[in-house]
Amino acid sequence: MATTQLATTNGNPVTLSDEMIDAFREQFRGEMLTPGDAGYDDSRRLWNGMHDRKPSLIARCTGTADVVAAVNLARENDLLLSVRGGGHNVAGFGAADDGLMIDLSPMRGVVVDPARKVVRAQGGCQWGDVDRETQLHAMVTPGGEISTTGIGGYTLSGGMGLLHRKWGLACDNLVSVEIVTASGDVLTASEAENPDLFWAVRGGGGNFGVVTTFEYRLHQFGPEAFAAAVIYLGDNAEKILNAWWEFARHEPDEVTGQIILWTVPDIPEIPAEHHGKPGIFVLGMYAGDPEEGKRVLQPLREIEEPLLDLSEAAPYVMHQSGFDEFFPEGSLYYWKSLTTDALSDEINQVILRQFAERPSMGTPIVIRHLGGAMGRVPEDATAYGNRSAEYNISIDGRWEDPAESERNIAWVRKAWDELNQLAGGGVYLNFAGFAEDANAVVRAGHQENYERLREVKRHYDPTNLFRMNANIRP
Repeated sequence: MATTQLATTNGNPVTLSDEMIDAFREQFRGEMLTPGDAGYDDSRRLWNGMHDRKPSLIARCTGTADVVAAVNLARENDLLLSVRGGGHNVAGFGAADDGLMIDLSPMRGVVVDPARKVVRAQGGCQWGDVDRETQLHAMVTPGGEISTTGIGGYTLSGGMGLLHRKWGLACDNLVSVEIVTASGDVLTASEAENPDLFWAVRGGGGNFGVVTTFEYRLHQFGPEAFAAAVIYLGDNAEKILNAWWEFARHEPDEVTGQIILWTVPDIPEIPAEHHGKPGIFVLGMYAGDPEEGKRVLQPLREIEEPLLDLSEAAPYVMHQSGFDEFFPEGSLYYWKSLTTDALSDEINQVILRQFAERPSMGTPIVIRHLGGAMGRVPEDATAYGNRSAEYNISIDGRWEDPAESERNIAWVRKAWDELNQLAGGGVYLNFAGFAEDANAVVRAGHQENYERLREVKRHYDPTNLFRMNANIRP
């Protein structure tokens, strides 16, 4: 009799016969894939090429009933369970070797209700799916900076983006979720129903179940938006960094800005002698009238003579997908971030020195301005921590050669350690390395909300079935 061996949560493998798997397939509408099946390799593949994991079973769900069946199978057999939404998580939590993967990628339905100003999106959606539908009605909910990012992991761990200073984080715009818990129950979580669970999923990650549908609040915006996008040569990096910081300290909520220390791209609009040299990217999205946005963002375009100024009024969906090509699927990534209340001269000097020492020219250091609407939400109103921080510094390691992985990861960790000693802030859990020191990382991400999250975890997932995440142990 043919069998399939799977990893379990207790470390002792379990064996399922083909007859058992076939019986499960009969009650499952989607595909149940095992190694060697057509489509298996495509389904297990994650965006970050660092992770080449091979689940023993992949449940490609077509709806909530499929998710319930897969969760029940995992719970009843104590299987190591992972949940893949968009597969974009840098830590690679969407897959586990020898485990059961719940693959939500076939579930990408989006329904806009313009009268109620809400959008319902299934758990396998990417931000490009949501933006495409909402912008038909000139409406938006704050989403990711890369259109191929899955909405699930992004939202559940907070969700910084291009509009968070005006309308808050993605999790701040949740109206409700449909979620399958470890017991196989299908619950609605909102302010009115299961409010403790609703509090927890707004920042607490995938610790509490599989979210099959997200319902977001919409805001009137678009389809045209003005965004600043200016590339300066890195020779005067300190001057540009200080000018951006001065602008950010006084910018209105309508502006969500960031500055990126990166590499000048090899594009024909920039003279060839500058290609591959250090560059400073100054970016800002204006959440309002495009003409007013052009006026407000003008100072960012005049810090000095730019190499290239791509600032323009253009469709929001174009701005939101503008960096997709720079973060392709299959490249190697290791990202760590921290928060800080101010960009002191000492912090800036460390950033500039570490930037000069980075081993890969594909690696940016990104400084995002926080505050605004996301900072006015009380710290205990949702599970998301570090509300009071003014800036997020993200060290986004990216390279191509696997032989360079150890060197690049070591540099990211060293840079993060040095900056964290100065900033002493929290962690954004979507950019938390591979969550190697899970307990410290999760505490830094949730701050004073951590103990309450443990209580909610104990209630909804007492055996820690959902552990492939920035894990909160019950």
